[in-house]
Formats: sequence, structure tokens, C-alpha cells
Amino acid sequence: MKRPTIADLAQAAGVSVSTVNRILNGSAKVETATIERVREAATGIGFYGLNVIDARKDQSMPRRRLGFLLQQSSRELYRLFGRRIEEAAAQRRGERIEPVLEFVDRLEPETIAARLRALAAGCDAVAVIAGDHPLIGQTIQALKADGKPVVAYITDLSAPDRAGYVGTDNWKLGRTAAWFIAETARGPGRVAVLIGNHRYQCQDVSDASFRSYMRENAAHLSVDDSRPTHEEPGEAHRIMAGLLAGSDDLVGIYVAGGGISGVLEALREAPEARRRAVRVVCRDMGPATHRGLAEGLITATLCHPLERTSEQLVQTMLDAIGQPKGSPILQRTIPFEIVTPANV
Repeated sequence: MKRPTIADLAQAAGVSVSTVNRILNGSAKVETATIERVREAATGIGFYGLNVIDARKDQSMPRRRLGFLLQQSSRELYRLFGRRIEEAAAQRRGERIEPVLEFVDRLEPETIAARLRALAAGCDAVAVIAGDHPLIGQTIQALKADGKPVVAYITDLSAPDRAGYVGTDNWKLGRTAAWFIAETARGPGRVAVLIGNHRYQCQDVSDASFRSYMRENAAHLSVDDSRPTHEEPGEAHRIMAGLLAGSDDLVGIYVAGGGISGVLEALREAPEARRRAVRVVCRDMGPATHRGLAEGLITATLCHPLERTSEQLVQTMLDAIGQPKGSPILQRTIPFEIVTPANV
């Protein structure tokens, strides 16, 4: 069988012979999309120079270094976020993305701001999960002035200089959580809300909408003041154990922030009749949540689709790089998923 020639490859790819020569010789710049088309044609006809074409494609692709500031390395949920981000970066075809992941265990605004500045120094753009605070807003403003876009991830920020937000609609999420509890609670009673920190917009907004729905549609249920867990499972366990040991009119728990593992541990420690009388709705899916659903301790979890959210986050950061001054904030809202014991 005749060995395919450069002319054969050019014809199969729909390009000129000179274009194929430029790719093989590396003598001039060729668009990545054109190189990809030639590569596909080379594979189809069995052309001998695939390794050379692959090397030229790699050289032609733009390279971006993206930084991701996540929270609490001890929490499996955030480590899962990180893995999905790395996968989304690796799947990009039009550019080479180097994801730089950092975890912050101390969540004070001063620590977040300092780590954000340090991460941005070596990256083209950064994404951050953080509570809303003026100090963080000032840091984002300074980074924007240096040409480093910052995208809020999962929870939005009020900083006017942020480049974008990628996450779910937290107003809808809170009302959906309220619907689940209102529809499944056994009779009238009290509902408790556990919130990680009031500075997380995602939690505060969903807390407000949760109460809005209850006021409108569930007069038979009373909602307690929110109890902060500070994102600590131990504190969530202490609060939940106290609630279960108190009056017997508790019929629902909405866990708007971190701490679900502590809530579940307290439920397991309670008498079966007591824990079965309480409907639990939480947000986001990790190993503890998965187990709680399988055990029937959680009525529903409302969570980010991590693959799609991570893909949108990477795309939004790339879109933000080099945006002209005065460009609008990029808002990418991802519909949340609903997981129940029946479809876990």
C-alpha cells in the first residue's frame, strides 16, 4: 500500500501543501484549530508524522495559569471541588490550563485576603470561595487594577470589581429547601436553621428565602433564629444534640452551611423515634451527605453539579482575562441538583 504523502494529507485536511509543511517544519505559526484538523486527517489516512503534528499542536496552544482558593482542606467536599476543577482544566482542548489549587483552613478575612494576593501573583486569573468582607473587596479591587481578574465561586461577593460569579441561584435553593420540609414534616412544630457564617452570601440569601417561603406557605411551622456553626462539624453536633434533647416539637432542620456530618452524628445518637420525626435538608453532596441519604436521615440535598460548575468556572475565568475596562460582571448561574434517598 502506498505511503500517504504530504499532498495526500493536505487534500484530506482541506488545506494547502504549504500549510502542512509549516506544521511539520515548525517554520511559522499555524492556528491550533487548523493543526487539529490536519491531525484528524492524518489519523484518518495513516500519515506517518502524527508525533510531529501533536508536538506542533501543543506548542501552538495558549497557556493559562489559573488559581483557585478553596477552603478547609480537612473537608472532603472541598477536596472534591478541587478534583473536579483539575478535571475540567485537563479537558480543555483549545488551550493548556495549569490549575493551581490552594486550601485555606483559617477563614479570617485577613488570611483570605493575604492568600488571595499571593495566589494571584503567579496566575492569570483567580477564583475564590470566601465570606463577604470589605477587606476582601479591597483586595479584589487592587488585583483588578493589576490586571488580575477575580471570579467568585459558589458564594457571590459584593465587591464591585469582581470579574464574575459562578454558582447556583441561592434564592431558589432556599425556597426549595423550605418546600421539602413544609411538605414532608409530620404535623406542626419548629424548624431550626443552621448556617455556617452570615458573611457567606449563598447561605444568607438561602436562609432569607427559606423563611420567605415558610411565612407564605407553612403557617403551621415556626422557624427559629439561625444558629451559626462556623463551618465546624463539632459545633453543628453540639447544636443538634441540644435541639434533640430539648422539647419534642422539632420537626425540621435546614443545614444552609457546613456541619452536616456533625448533624448526622447527633441524629444517630438520638433514639430512633426522635430522629425519624425530624426532616433534614442540606446543600451539596459529599461522603457524609451520601451516607446520610442512604440511611434515610436526610430528606433531600440541594447541590451544585460539580462537573458542570467547574467547567463553567474555568470558562468564566478565561473569558475574564483581558476583558476591556468597564466590562460587565460575568454571571454564570448553574441550576442545582436535587438528590433524595430514592435517587442517591
